Amino acid sequence: MSFDIEKSKKLAITAYEALEDKKGENIQILEVAEVSVIADYFIIANGNNPSQITALVDSVDEAMHKAGAKSPRIEGHQNSSWVLMDYGDVIIHVFSKEDREFYNLERLWADCTRVEI
Repeated sequence: MSFDIEKSKKLAITAYEALEDKKGENIQILEVAEVSVIADYFIIANGNNPSQITALVDSVDEAMHKAGAKSPRIEGHQNSSWVLMDYGDVIIHVFSKEDREFYNLERLWADCTRVEI
C-alpha cells in the first residue's frame, strides 16, 4: 500500500475519467490496497474494437501524464486485446470484451472494495 492513498485515489479517478471520455465500457475501480501490496487501485475497462482500445490507452496515458503520474510500464500492444498500464499505485487493465469476460479479473479480486464515482 502506498504512503499517500489519497494521491493514488486521485490518479485512479483521473484514469477513470479518461476512460469514460473515450466511451470505455463497464469501468470498475477496485481498491486492492487492503489485500495486496501490488497497488492501491486496479481499474478495469473494455473497448469494442482495437481502435477504441488504442484510444482508451492513449487517453489514459495523456491524462495521467498531465496529472503528474510517473511514466507507466505497459504490457501488451495498443492493438492487442489486453493492455496493462502500471503506474505503480494505480494499475489499469484495458480489455476487449471477449478477453475481459474470459479473464474475469473482477471475480479474482472479488474481496476488494469497489470505488463508486
